[in-house]
Amino acid sequence: MLKNPAASGPKAGGPAPGGLSCYITPAGIAAMRGELTTLLRDERPKIVEIVSWAAGNGDRSENGDYQYGKRRLREIDRRIRFLTKRIDNAIIVDPAAQPQRNRVFFGATVTYATEHDEERTVTILGVDEADMAAGQVSLVSPVARALMRAGIGDEVRLATPRGEEMIEVLAISYPAAP
Repeated sequence: MLKNPAASGPKAGGPAPGGLSCYITPAGIAAMRGELTTLLRDERPKIVEIVSWAAGNGDRSENGDYQYGKRRLREIDRRIRFLTKRIDNAIIVDPAAQPQRNRVFFGATVTYATEHDEERTVTILGVDEADMAAGQVSLVSPVARALMRAGIGDEVRLATPRGEEMIEVLAISYPAAP
């Protein structure tokens, strides 16, 4: 298990394939595997059946079921290839196993204050898990890069579209250790 994914690759001295974008939590990889399984076992066979039925109805050039089915099949196959590649290259990091809990690393939930005394809480996750509406930011996002390795009370510089802003780390937490 990597202690600090931002500092090292999967092999000692080697960079991660694809860089930091390969890091993912156990929950994130489970969700990706679940989506892949659903596509392979449920959605794709249904669409193949529809396309086969529609192909047997004659003229394919004016057959909406056939045209839509082929298009949907291409979309599903493209998503399957994407998920397969992401899963194969994934580096699974369990934030609960983070020994250095007084610093911000992958998987940390961080509360920080902006220069305008606004408190914000974000969880730093993998690229495929990020959901800004849920307060989950990507490891490669500007706020995550600014917060990385900071401790409680540290002030760090955050580059924003409006210019640089100083933010102060108020709290750091990780999921409970197993």
